[in-house]
Amino acid sequence: MKKMIFGLVAILAFGIQSVSAQSTPASSDAPSVQVKDINGNPTNFNSSITPGKITIVSFWATWCGPCIKELQAIDEHYAEWQEKYNVKLIAVSIDDARNSRKVKPKVLAESWQYEILLDENMDLARAMNVNNPPMTFVYDQNGKMVHSHQGYMPGAEEELEQIIAGLAKK
Repeated sequence: MKKMIFGLVAILAFGIQSVSAQSTPASSDAPSVQVKDINGNPTNFNSSITPGKITIVSFWATWCGPCIKELQAIDEHYAEWQEKYNVKLIAVSIDDARNSRKVKPKVLAESWQYEILLDENMDLARAMNVNNPPMTFVYDQNGKMVHSHQGYMPGAEEELEQIIAGLAKK
């Protein structure tokens, strides 16, 4: 009887350890920086990196024409990428506190379904060495940063798709 109880306790402990190991990336490269969600609520950036999902992080601003073009180009493929590659995109606005009020209307006007974060003081941008937007990062399913790219040229979304397709096959 004692052996059976010990065995059950061991199985339960292993099961709980396995579940908690899956809920948080073991070694996420995402910095732990406080930002705000689109509604102004504080959140920690690294909690937005979802275990098991490929995560694209795009730094942008409402005043940045190439940023808007990049997010519009990705938007044309985003629903397909979500289904095909289990991907999510976090669009991090670096608009300052004065301009950040323009972010939500812009997102709503574009009908973007991305997770939107506000980095009004550029703390996250500094932590990730973002100098000028647009700047895009890709995190794999384990929270490891595997790609970064600065700037936008038409067609860059095709290169981005190749990267996420390769990660999805792993």
